[in-house]
Amino acid sequence: MTISLGYQIPNFTYPGGVETLFDTVKAQALEAEASGFDTVLVMDHFYQLPGIGTPDQPMMEAYSTLAALAASTSTIQLSTLVTGNTYRNPAILAKTVSTLDVISHGRAILGLGAGWFELEHEQLGVQFDTFTERFEKLDEALQIIHPMLRDQRPEFTGKWYQVHGAMNVPRFRDSIPIMLGGQGERKTFRLAARYADHMNIICPLEDLPRKVQVLRQRLEEIDRDPATLKTSYLASAMIVETQAEADAALEKVPEDRRNRAFVGTADVLAERIKTQILDAGVDGIIVNAPLNGHVPGVVTALGEALSPLVAQ
Repeated sequence: MTISLGYQIPNFTYPGGVETLFDTVKAQALEAEASGFDTVLVMDHFYQLPGIGTPDQPMMEAYSTLAALAASTSTIQLSTLVTGNTYRNPAILAKTVSTLDVISHGRAILGLGAGWFELEHEQLGVQFDTFTERFEKLDEALQIIHPMLRDQRPEFTGKWYQVHGAMNVPRFRDSIPIMLGGQGERKTFRLAARYADHMNIICPLEDLPRKVQVLRQRLEEIDRDPATLKTSYLASAMIVETQAEADAALEKVPEDRRNRAFVGTADVLAERIKTQILDAGVDGIIVNAPLNGHVPGVVTALGEALSPLVAQ
């Protein structure tokens, strides 16, 4: 498994409303599959996020959506970016992603993070805990999930979770890949070094080279070959024809996200992503297009512009 070029769908507010909502999601996934993307990802949230919209805007439940996309596509990998660990019992999550892998004939990736959106927890009645406690939970969850996705029956009794010979059948593959998402150097990167196959780094662009170096240090601390943990970076992307269009598009992006927004002609977009992300030592790129990804042809244009950068 590797994610060289992923397309994330973070926005479900489309013209046409709920009647055509999933049709629009499916159309984006099919365009991605046909234009050089290797992975389609959705957010694991129940409310829309600040910076993309308001909490009351449409948000599809992640694993129901991915299961439907598994039946609608044939080759593209499917994942969350990323699953909030706080929302699900870890053994049940292992079962859920294994079922997605069966439905998709081996195309599932488990994306996982500690969880952070307090409003969802508060309004939906999910325990939020402190920052430290959420990472304690993530650590314990990985000690359960990792073996369950690798044909083992873990025995584990921790502060937050316990399982006793947990079984996980059916499974399509002997091992389902695990991707962690985040930028924490002390907690997230150490967990990635121990448990993950892929690390999606989400950070300000100027911090990326240092994050890559620290992640390598975490791997070396446990004598793991850095080449065995693939990396990617999440960015927003939009192809335009003129600088005026680029300026207008960037005005719609929240100021704290503009650093990770790549807007320009196809050639400019590709060159910036190469020099600022891939040349920093990152293996792949995941892009979203919250402003216009639902428009037919947009995902295709992004795939055609970016796939040559990551061609093996």
